[in-house]
Amino acid sequence: MEEKDSYHEPVLLQEVIDALAIRANGLYVDCTFGGGGHAKRILSLLGSEGRLVAFDQDADALQNMQPDPRLLFLPHNFRHLERFLRLHKTGPVDGVLADLGVSSHQLDKADRGFSTRFEADLDMRMDRRQTLTAYDVIQTYPEEKLHKLFEQYGEVTNAKTLAHTIVAVRRKTSLQSVNNFKTALYKVVKGNPHKYFAQVFQALRIEVNDELGALREMLQQLPAVLKPGARAAIITFHSLEDRIVKNFFKRGDFEPEQDSNPFGQHESKKSLLEPLYKKPVLPGKEELQRNPRSGSAKLRVAVRK
Repeated sequence: MEEKDSYHEPVLLQEVIDALAIRANGLYVDCTFGGGGHAKRILSLLGSEGRLVAFDQDADALQNMQPDPRLLFLPHNFRHLERFLRLHKTGPVDGVLADLGVSSHQLDKADRGFSTRFEADLDMRMDRRQTLTAYDVIQTYPEEKLHKLFEQYGEVTNAKTLAHTIVAVRRKTSLQSVNNFKTALYKVVKGNPHKYFAQVFQALRIEVNDELGALREMLQQLPAVLKPGARAAIITFHSLEDRIVKNFFKRGDFEPEQDSNPFGQHESKKSLLEPLYKKPVLPGKEELQRNPRSGSAKLRVAVRK
């Protein structure tokens, strides 16, 4: 399999490989195939009996797949992990990897509408088979829903003002393109415009692709698909994702930790996963210099009890 660096440089590559403790005859899942960088390294460590199942809902990822009898590629969202493993009579598995978020390829390809840097339609669909686009969200969501979306998913400081402005502007101005959207809303930008619109675009992307919903569903399936002693390695790129992974690995649910409860001890499901490390693994200085986009990456690893 040829790795295409222009697509997506695999983040925390060696750290992921160390965390998964690859066995030559093992069965592994890469939930986010992307440019195939992580998959290539995993396959290089597998023998003829080893197997790798790769998921990716983005059709562009297919161009990075080279034929390998040990590789099964599934063009689906990883939220259907257990269903498709069962369908292909595969599992339980020795390890699961998920490298979340948007790939460098998706950001750098102008027509996908993920980036604030290029003129394009506001699209942001990772799976272009679905119908909902970022423009649909902007054009049809009521003001309160937009407010909550930007506040929760983008942590936009003036989310309420932004939502109100969008609803007022969209009646008389087209917001279908990236440049039109940015120009029409520039008057409400707080602080650094690049950072502000990055947060706004993040919120739209998460909503369009139901990223947090898909993550929760995948995590809930891990105890069923992992063998006892098998590991799950999840790379996140923002605090919302990291909090979900941290809570689920630690307690088996998605609720924030409660230090005190006047009605008694906080009850949570008994987790079948145990964190391998107390703190998330972060990129080293060399990787940060080589790939600045890795700066927000956090790797959390859990072992199936």
